Amino acid sequence: MTQQVKQTEGAIGYIELIYAISNGLPAALIKNADGMLVEPSLKSVSAAASGAQLGADTDFRVSITNAPGRDSYPLSSFTWLLVHKESPDSAKARTLHSFLLWALQPGAQRMAADLHYAPLPVSVIELLQRRLGS
Repeated sequence: MTQQVKQTEGAIGYIELIYAISNGLPAALIKNADGMLVEPSLKSVSAAASGAQLGADTDFRVSITNAPGRDSYPLSSFTWLLVHKESPDSAKARTLHSFLLWALQPGAQRMAADLHYAPLPVSVIELLQRRLGS
């Protein structure tokens, strides 16, 4: 899709932010729930994630599309991982658990940003860390 949009004069398409950034494609400012025109960026996607309403017992099925907030980009989404609460292979489960805890650390979140993925807001990280601890 990215290459088709890039190679077709006047084309309009919807692609993941990382592909637009990596390919130097221009992007439209979109009006958000607060009526502001917002440019897609790591900061505006993280702002949308900050508006997520996640209770302590959440199963994390939440949409951040058109999230509230002056700086929230309205066409945002989380990237999902489906993880079994219990695994028949305890070694794999421990490895996955360690990886997930690492991915929530500041250094890993900086690496995500370096790869053009929006870092998670602190409130979401803290909730995930608590959930992974149980």
